[in-house]
Amino acid sequence: MESFFNNIPSFYRTAILVGGLVLLWVFEGAFPRFYFKSNRYFHAGTNLFFTLTTAVVNFSLAFLIVKACTFTANRHFGLLYLVPLPNWLHATLAILMMDLIGAYLVHLIQHKIAWMWHFHKIHHIDTAVDATTALRHHPIESILRVIALFVAVITMGIPIWMVFLYQTISVFMSQFNHANIHLPKWLDNALSWIIVSPDMHKVHHSHFQPETDTNYSNIFSIWDRLFGTFKKVNDTTSLQYGLDEYQEEKYQKIGALLKAPFDKPLNQ
Repeated sequence: MESFFNNIPSFYRTAILVGGLVLLWVFEGAFPRFYFKSNRYFHAGTNLFFTLTTAVVNFSLAFLIVKACTFTANRHFGLLYLVPLPNWLHATLAILMMDLIGAYLVHLIQHKIAWMWHFHKIHHIDTAVDATTALRHHPIESILRVIALFVAVITMGIPIWMVFLYQTISVFMSQFNHANIHLPKWLDNALSWIIVSPDMHKVHHSHFQPETDTNYSNIFSIWDRLFGTFKKVNDTTSLQYGLDEYQEEKYQKIGALLKAPFDKPLNQ
């Protein structure tokens, strides 16, 4: 596994991202959890634009992650290097810590700090959440997430192959837990004890703020349970997606979404 992810071509990583997205999107079309009024193709086009901007940001800042990984690996710097660990345990703990710092904590902070929320909110403006929503992030938010991953790598001590492994799992899990699919309730409940299931994450996209401010996790649901941010809704079909002040159709278009963070003063 180390050899594979150390030398994984960019084409393979892109194929995994695109393949998972297409598979889930097709499955959603055949067996949707919700029947949305919006045009699926227009909706997907809007979200794929932000997928591309996320890819551009990640590619542009990849050198920061590579340098951090090289520094920690060469000097055995970081908490995970304090004691000798077998590769499998180092990788397991690294994925857990990247999920905690690079996904859960930065996500939680974006909901609590006003100026960060204004960039993150375009992810929540989506009123037809599906697999394509997974990478609907404003470019500024994408930068914040790269910085969070950088912090995780430096503080923990994580080689580059573990970052590639984590990113592969993270992207697929984000697509999966945003997907507009319906799993049997017993299965969704069982999965939510370990990973973020679709119904668990649907609660996070509710327009009702006490529900929006819960279920921040991406891969492992343990973080929400551990830090008291877990919430279960028995009937997710009753949820309404989006934000109350952004229900107009124009806010499902690229231009309006790019400008949305600046609609209100950042100090509000």
